[in-house]
Amino acid sequence: MTKRTKNLLNYLVGPILFIWLSWAIYKQLKTQTDLQQSWQTILDALNGPQNWKIVLVFFLMLMNWGIEARKWQLQVASIETISFLQSFKAILAGQAMGLNTINRIGEPAARSAYLKEGNKIRGVVLSITGSMAQIIVTFLMGTLSMLYMRWCILNEERQLEGLSVFWLDGFIYIIAAGILLFTLVYFKLSGIIQLLERISWVARYRFFIEKLESVQMNELVRLLSLSLGRYFVILFQYLLIFQVFGIQLYWLDAFAMVGVMLTVLAVIPSMALAELGFRGKVSLLLFGLLSNNAVGIIATAAGIWLINLILPAILGTLFILGLRIFRNK
Repeated sequence: MTKRTKNLLNYLVGPILFIWLSWAIYKQLKTQTDLQQSWQTILDALNGPQNWKIVLVFFLMLMNWGIEARKWQLQVASIETISFLQSFKAILAGQAMGLNTINRIGEPAARSAYLKEGNKIRGVVLSITGSMAQIIVTFLMGTLSMLYMRWCILNEERQLEGLSVFWLDGFIYIIAAGILLFTLVYFKLSGIIQLLERISWVARYRFFIEKLESVQMNELVRLLSLSLGRYFVILFQYLLIFQVFGIQLYWLDAFAMVGVMLTVLAVIPSMALAELGFRGKVSLLLFGLLSNNAVGIIATAAGIWLINLILPAILGTLFILGLRIFRNK
């Protein structure tokens, strides 16, 4: 590829992605009926006596993505040293791209675009460790949450609509099995990569996956710890938003139901932009067992969706605007 072509792509790719992502976010926001119904409730809360809790939720959003930025630093440390600020920009850019792709498959590519030319594909591969760590935490906490719901919340009067206890138990067993499988693969990743490299066509691309062999146990544990930290930040956000919208829940019940919801969202393939309606339905199904405040439940789903997903994605589109695919002169 000639230098002129590289320069042309450098100055075209960022603006094109910015326009596409901005239009996609705007278009989806316009079509979210749950958001339109909840908007006045959200505005009233912003002007209410508990608006300081919403401000705290915003700070927790920054903490949430800041933890993810630290995870990204650790994941790519074996191939490139990046600053926390650079990592934070990459995370927000990844959020913008992930928001517009099914199951966020575009997120690792956008993050890795901030690495040097020879490290971009390797960065995508290394992102596997961080994703697996978050999935393990989500499934583990989700299983505990479902067991709590099964034993302490559900009874003859309170049942999940359309889901019998038999099918709930089956779902718990499947998620538990998934945890065991993911955890085994996660901590044996080095050995699995070595086995894969014995396959001839995989060996040809060894350069891109070889760094997974050198990931140390303490690094994997740190990623799990940071993922758990992110999880508890999100739980605390939900607890605050519940209070803002007048949803009275015992904190342990609230944490358990949020854990169940996060597990369901992790299992069902979807686009984050289009999932607000689904979030609202799941929220009503779960939190409706404990509260009759349907307006507050929908507003909570919309508020968390806006703060944790849409706002970071909007910021991420601004970083994508200045993205340079080719950095070498």
